[in-house]
Amino acid sequence: MTQQLKNVFETEQWGRFEFRCKGPEMMGNPFTEVRFAARFESGERMVEVDGFYDGDGEYCVRFMPDTLGKWTFETVSNRTELQGISGRLNCVEPAQGNHGPVRVDNTYHFAYADGTPYQPFGTTCYVWNHQGEHLEEQTLASLRQSPFNKIRMCVFPKHYDYNLNEPELYPFEGSLDDGWNFNTFEPAFWQHLEQRIQQLQDLGIEADLILFHPYDRWGFSRMSPETDDLYLQYAIARLSSFRNIWWSLANEFDLMREKSMSDWDRFFQIIQDRDAYQHLRSIHNWHNPEIHYRSNEHWYDHNKPWVTHVSIQHHDLNFVPEWREQYGKPIVVDECRYEGNLNHGWGNITAEAMTECFWKGMAFGGYVTHGETYVHPDNIIWWSHGGELHGQSPDRIQFLRNLMKDMPQLGATPINFKWDAAAGGIDQQFYLVYFGQSRPAFRTFNLPEGKRFEISLIDTWNMTVSQLDGEFEGDCRVDLPAVPYLALIFKKIESI
Repeated sequence: MTQQLKNVFETEQWGRFEFRCKGPEMMGNPFTEVRFAARFESGERMVEVDGFYDGDGEYCVRFMPDTLGKWTFETVSNRTELQGISGRLNCVEPAQGNHGPVRVDNTYHFAYADGTPYQPFGTTCYVWNHQGEHLEEQTLASLRQSPFNKIRMCVFPKHYDYNLNEPELYPFEGSLDDGWNFNTFEPAFWQHLEQRIQQLQDLGIEADLILFHPYDRWGFSRMSPETDDLYLQYAIARLSSFRNIWWSLANEFDLMREKSMSDWDRFFQIIQDRDAYQHLRSIHNWHNPEIHYRSNEHWYDHNKPWVTHVSIQHHDLNFVPEWREQYGKPIVVDECRYEGNLNHGWGNITAEAMTECFWKGMAFGGYVTHGETYVHPDNIIWWSHGGELHGQSPDRIQFLRNLMKDMPQLGATPINFKWDAAAGGIDQQFYLVYFGQSRPAFRTFNLPEGKRFEISLIDTWNMTVSQLDGEFEGDCRVDLPAVPYLALIFKKIESI
């Protein structure tokens, strides 16, 4: 028996349409025994998306239309009550600020679906969404005033130094003391996660969602393959219609000894097969060999076709050009140590060093993620809990972001800018050179003959930009103030 809905629903392009209905009364498990999906059609195109059980006898299916105009849909189920419910959907122009999901652009970079360039200026707050109402709202308020447009965050809670509290909600039914029913999800947990992802979307922030991690006392890192797959399928059904989702398969995946490389391959393929919108996909490492990093057997092979971009933990940004060449994909150094003063070596670099990582990564044509780890009397540390930002690097990162929004996508450059500088650009058009801790009194450059350039001097720490006098071409000398953390921008002077 089919049911035709009379209402014509309306959703903006790259918005989220949601259809809910009551399902069958049954004694079994609706999470595993009921299939609920829907087929959406526009012209000759058909997109099928999985639905999910949301508790209290309610089933839901969500859809993110990417094409303007009329769509029809019909539910698919193994239960008569849920089968063949059909309706119509009108996809209208996106609202202001809605540029669609982020995609890979021009091999090494990113852009929104409507073509608007996107440069990730990310931060890390692993389990901010597990901290309770007061602290979570404080985190959102801090993000609203920050430069960050991407956040690394976990689905599962985290057990680690400075982070030993119990969360209020868990993804599965059960408890730590009594055990978990891994075949039964806890809808309240997922509804809360969705609320936070939507609030990030409202702020223009991409949710780089970490699906697995090793820092665990609850058993979520040691689930069976069948439970892993069920969890992934449920997460995709619930979350993939959010346009600001990125899938990060794991934080420090190589510490999860129970998982093999074939497991990670399978997880990638599940996401690729079931995510109708093909959100960005990557995976994050722990092991950092200092010399022969290419021979490291612990690194996941980012050349595999289901990996969209490279998410790396490494402190040395000088490798970014080599990683670009090796993988032919965008490079995001998602952890390069954190600004702070913790006892751990990864959590006590200076604000100057954190800022330098951003400038180096950007100049080399890659991207960098921020983190902050200052000792706090209540152990509320941004890197894990969120709350308030205390460091000095966010203002400098905002300064860089403001500069970069008017710059082109950077690539490798044949111009010799010496070994002590990070540099990238567009040959014969535009160059960015960053000196970091070096403090030359002058530098010579071999700019293209017959092309005239203007040069801007940037003090990246004091956040100033000044125009140098004159025009520059060919072999030329540029006098500098001999202080650290300077950068130069070369722009070709267009002929009139």
